[in-house]
Amino acid sequence: MVKVTFIEFDKTEHSIDAEKDTSLMEVAIQNGVPGIDADCGGACACATCHVYVDQNWVDKTGKAEQMEQDMLDFAFDVTDQSRLSCQIKITDDLDGLIVNLPEKQF
Repeated sequence: MVKVTFIEFDKTEHSIDAEKDTSLMEVAIQNGVPGIDADCGGACACATCHVYVDQNWVDKTGKAEQMEQDMLDFAFDVTDQSRLSCQIKITDDLDGLIVNLPEKQF
C-alpha cells in the first residue's frame, strides 16, 4: 500500500492507504474524500477531480499531457501544481504523496 494525503481547502487532512495501479481520483472516490467530484468517471473529460500536487511531489507525479492540460482550462484557480487526479497513477514512488484540494470544482 502507498500512503497518500489529501488536504481539503479548510486544511482537513485525509491520509489514505492506496492500492498501486489505481488513479489518485479512484482513491479519493473510494474513500469519500470531499471535493473530488469526478463527474466523468476518470476519462479525462472534465476537470472535477482537480488537485494541487505538493511542490515536493511535482517531479514524481510527472507532467500533464496535452489532453489533461486542455481539461485544466476548465478548472477553478489553476496553478503550476494543478493536475487532474484521474491522470495520476499510484506507484511505489508516490508513497507519502500530498495533494491539496481547490476551494471548489467546476
